[in-house]
Amino acid sequence: MVAKKKVTFLMSCLLTLSLFGGCASNNKDISKKKFKIGISQIVEHPALDASRKGFLDGLKSKGFEEGKNLEIDYQNSQGDIPAAQTIAQKFVSEKDDLIFAISTPSSQAAFNTTKDIPIVITAVTDPVKAGIVKSLDKPSTNVTGSIDKVPIENQFKLIKELLPSAKNIGILYNTSEANSDVQIKEAKQFAPQFGLNIITSGITTTNDIPQSLNAIINKIDALYVPTDNMVVSSLSLISNKCNEKNIPIIGAEKAHVESGALITNGIDYYDLGVETGILASEILKGKKPTEIPIHTVKNTKIFINESALKKLNIKIPENILSKAEKVKGGLK
Repeated sequence: MVAKKKVTFLMSCLLTLSLFGGCASNNKDISKKKFKIGISQIVEHPALDASRKGFLDGLKSKGFEEGKNLEIDYQNSQGDIPAAQTIAQKFVSEKDDLIFAISTPSSQAAFNTTKDIPIVITAVTDPVKAGIVKSLDKPSTNVTGSIDKVPIENQFKLIKELLPSAKNIGILYNTSEANSDVQIKEAKQFAPQFGLNIITSGITTTNDIPQSLNAIINKIDALYVPTDNMVVSSLSLISNKCNEKNIPIIGAEKAHVESGALITNGIDYYDLGVETGILASEILKGKKPTEIPIHTVKNTKIFINESALKKLNIKIPENILSKAEKVKGGLK
């Protein structure tokens, strides 16, 4: 009887050791695995570039580093939506572990191509309207990530503090970008609360920008720049033209100010990218996108372009100036 108990005890110990040994082996395999991430970016401009850098830094902070356990395939569709679709198909055919899509068109292209590979998004204003998630709290698809939507009331309040007599606010926007459509509707909804009137001018290509800007520039007191990839890619041109006419530009985020806008009470896309990279690390560690709510911006910051401030000769109220971070660049 004693011998039988000893055998049972030994077998139990061996089973326990084998279980723990198996876990250790699996963990070791995971730590040794090299992951491949395909990055699809719709166009090059400072905000999207900053979000990509932040994304990689966020991953690195969680132990995923390019050249070590991470392979990055970065592709830019240069504003061409069919090219974004081709890029997504490339990532799927190569069986990437994760797709990082920067912008609404890139996110839609990836989602239209695969429902299996996890997709992490950023620089998207309304992923529900874009048709890639069911809700922000419960995406219910293979998509999660972060959105760049900030309260437009912040910007209108800033306009009234800087320019109390301002009435007409111009907005240039890409008529085919879902992000911009959402922002235009929101601007028109909230503008009357601040005694403001929105004057829009739509574009379909960057070549339309000079003519579209000329159509409204003599009718407006200020120009608001939404997070519109096509418009932002030409922001230096827009800024120089507006400064000639002494028209201040209020941007939606920091990179707009770095490219020539006067001021924003907006977001920093690098910080947003870091948060998105941290979300992606959770997926690489085993979580599913359906388990991760979409990250939303909670805090905004005021950024002021020193060069634009001098050119426009606008006096910034001390209560705004004391909270602002000054940046340079974007103007000739």
